Formats: sequence, C-alpha cells, structure tokens
Amino acid sequence: MHRLTAVSLVVCFAPFALAAQQPTAVPSRPTAPHDSVRGAVSAVDVQARTLDVTTGVGFAIRIVRLQVPADVPITDRGRGQRAPMRFVELKPGDVVRAAFGNRPTGLVAYAIERVGRMVTGVDSRP
Repeated sequence: MHRLTAVSLVVCFAPFALAAQQPTAVPSRPTAPHDSVRGAVSAVDVQARTLDVTTGVGFAIRIVRLQVPADVPITDRGRGQRAPMRFVELKPGDVVRAAFGNRPTGLVAYAIERVGRMVTGVDSRP
C-alpha cells in the first residue's frame, strides 16, 4: 500500500518538477510582428514619425496610429517589385498594408507597403 502511494505521488508531482526546470526568459523585443492592418493613410506626422491608418469592416471603422522607426522598410508595389520609398513620400489617401507589434510606448510598425492610392471625387461630366 505504501509503495502505491509513493508511486502515485511521484507521478502526480513529476510534471511540476520538470516544468520548474525549464527556462522562462521573456524576450525584450518581439522578433516578429503579431498583427497587421490594411487601410488608407489619413495622416502623416513626419516630425513624430507616426502614421494614422483608417481601416474598417462594415460599419466598424478604426484608426490605427503607428510609430515608424527610421529603420522600418517602406516599399511601393506600384513602382514594381516593391521598390523602396521614404517615409516622407507617404501621403493621405495612400492605401497601405502594415505589419506591427505592440510595445509599452504604443504600436510600432515593422514593415509598410503602399499597395495603391484612393481615387477621390466623382467625374462630374453629364
């Protein structure tokens, strides 16, 4: 009977002992983006290096403000083969796809691709 109790205790507590030995280091910076957004650029702040992207589904519309560090790759699909472009070239009305992650300072972009431009207005010819 004592032998059965001892074996039961070992089987019950062995997973906890093994889990305690595993390292649980948390990376300080995410290695890959964990979210993405596709929408129209509504504002660009060159001094603060932020980009507001308006996106939505149905009647739900949201604005995502992204911080854009200087080393973030920005490309333009329209120029062919995703040609690189500068942050100051982004304008309101550009349609972009951005991969980003969440940091204590806010949402930070990892990559931005301009996929097109919104057409504004309606042709007024009769």
